[in-house]
Amino acid sequence: MEKKEIFEKIKAALIEDFDLEEGRIVPDAKLYEDLELDSIDAVDLIVKLKSFLPRNIDPESFKKMRTLQNVVDGIYNLVLNSESK
Repeated sequence: MEKKEIFEKIKAALIEDFDLEEGRIVPDAKLYEDLELDSIDAVDLIVKLKSFLPRNIDPESFKKMRTLQNVVDGIYNLVLNSESK
């Protein structure tokens, strides 16, 4: 799975489940400041992302992710590591 595909899946989830405007969803958007997600939203997003991930995202790792690009990179690495095993 490529980073662009991961970004598009996250973008679709943010639009559909969090009612965010498409124009706000850019790679450098800060999750908490720009997208106004709170900790409950972050958990909901993790649950939504589980549907296309090979394994769970570590909640502690997710807490360190500040931008949408951080999330994309983290998921990409998770998928990449899973495929190489």
